[in-house]
Amino acid sequence: MNQPHERASEPTVAQGATAILADFVSRFTFDDVPQNCIDASIRSLADTFCVAVAGNNEAAAKAALNYLDSAGLLSLSATQPKHAWLWGTQYFAAAETAAWWNGVSGHVLDFDDVTVPMRGHPSVVLWPALLALAQARNIAGTKVIAAFVAGFEVISKLSKAFAFEQYAAGWHTTASIGSLGSTLACCNLLGLSAGQTSRALGLALAQVAGARANVGSDAKSFQAGHANGLAVRAALLAEQNFDACVCALEGSNGYLQLYAQSAEVTRWLAELGQLPLELETSGLDVKQYPMCYATHRALDAVFAICKESPVEASAVRAIRVHTSNGALVPLVHPNPGTGLEGKFSLPYAMAAAMLDGAVNLQSFTDENVQRPQVAALMRKVTDSQALGPSNPRWAEVTLELTDGSVLFKRVETLRGSSSAPVSMDELFAKLDGCLAWRGSCVGTAAEIYQIIKQLPGQHDVSTLVLALSKLFKETKK
Repeated sequence: MNQPHERASEPTVAQGATAILADFVSRFTFDDVPQNCIDASIRSLADTFCVAVAGNNEAAAKAALNYLDSAGLLSLSATQPKHAWLWGTQYFAAAETAAWWNGVSGHVLDFDDVTVPMRGHPSVVLWPALLALAQARNIAGTKVIAAFVAGFEVISKLSKAFAFEQYAAGWHTTASIGSLGSTLACCNLLGLSAGQTSRALGLALAQVAGARANVGSDAKSFQAGHANGLAVRAALLAEQNFDACVCALEGSNGYLQLYAQSAEVTRWLAELGQLPLELETSGLDVKQYPMCYATHRALDAVFAICKESPVEASAVRAIRVHTSNGALVPLVHPNPGTGLEGKFSLPYAMAAAMLDGAVNLQSFTDENVQRPQVAALMRKVTDSQALGPSNPRWAEVTLELTDGSVLFKRVETLRGSSSAPVSMDELFAKLDGCLAWRGSCVGTAAEIYQIIKQLPGQHDVSTLVLALSKLFKETKK
């Protein structure tokens, strides 16, 4: 049953984007990964993992876990063959199921890392799929790192070709582009041939989804989870030579026409794997606030103003935010009624910052979003965006005070971005906050990081994953 189904011959891969991607992914190995990208991968996994376990207690993650239980898809056995851990719980499941749930849990807080070209979250659509598949198949850590870097490379190149336009058209690029990168990363992890990899892309095309209409609801995190689950499913089916179109991207009915306005991608894909890799050039931005990234420069600005000139919320007459073109597009909830909606609300971001002096995980309970004083302050917030290019990004915040004075700050370089990365101490502070929010963890961020840091030396990733699982006390659904 473990031998791939035999086909008469390998499929002929069309000469186009699919062929380029399949060839790159089938050839990329750990030897192609520079040390700085290995280090960045380890930091990314630590951030993604801790953010995901912090998401365990959110309504979406709990509902998703109850769904899996009611469907009979959960196991309590850490030794169940071909199963993987649901991070932070005592449960295990088949790889595609674990990948899906860990993706949901990893994205529900909107605290997971981003990369600017994607207008989305790359790590949360890569690590859940790769770790689940690697644990289920007893794969070495070097192969997991190579697969992550390859997946990130693909995501970044495709994003540079069409993410801005795709996002503007209403697609949730974390899912709609992330699904392709995650599928290809899983193919690399399994060592699939170029022909099998092209089939996997055809199978991914059969499943790709993700709309921005779901922003502010549980379904947004479902879309990130779905990108992981479909990637594992597509790669495992392709491994068995399950047939699919071998020109999934190009062609009159391919991905590029249907999802990306027939964007020209080959010039970007021609640079796949060339040094420096995208993990170094595009980089990963580590979120400092658990809400939509489009608010972060404005938040940095208002906190800088208040640090230089302490201001009471009661002294504010008006808050004006002016940003680079396109920055306000994801902020679709001007009058949020729930914590999830608050994560996509610029008025709420400004009100919480002024009232509480911080924007953290506690900021996004329904009760905090629904405070009367928040509603009063949100009515004082106005926003606008400039014409012209969307990059480089910037935000300007102006506070008009009741005494007639005006305070102003412009932020271009974002704290935590690849241009201004956080220190290890700052990263650990964020991750310890995530572990505290989750509760029932007997380890620290530093201890988790030290375990994850051993990934390149692991002959079998399941050993590392089980070491992480021992840091979490048993939890009930």
